[in-house]
Amino acid sequence: QVQLVESGGGLVQAGGSLRLSCAASGLTFSRLAMGWFRQAPGKERDFVAAISWNGNAYYAASVKGRFTISRDNAKSTVYLQMDSLKPEDTAVYYCAAGPIFSSSLYEARNGYHYWGQGTQVTVSS
Repeated sequence: QVQLVESGGGLVQAGGSLRLSCAASGLTFSRLAMGWFRQAPGKERDFVAAISWNGNAYYAASVKGRFTISRDNAKSTVYLQMDSLKPEDTAVYYCAAGPIFSSSLYEARNGYHYWGQGTQVTVSS
């Protein structure tokens, strides 16, 4: 049974930092792309960042330079380091996994086969 479990969310002031983790089980983690998406109330679930099976990172324009995605294949875990947080970063953050091998496909939700339950990130002004 595949499981993706996010952790690390919380309440932080603007300008602060958080590190999200997503622990995966029941899948061949090292062979899959991992992504982070976020969904604010009343909005679509949007792409945040992704990392390919071999470590190439991709970011949404809104987070580039502030967020860093990384993976540890030995621990089957993907991380999202979020710095210089802004109130508009407030959302539920979801981890996702999928067999994606084309750089043009990382931002699309439908390429990801597995999703976590999400972790809330709230940034106060």
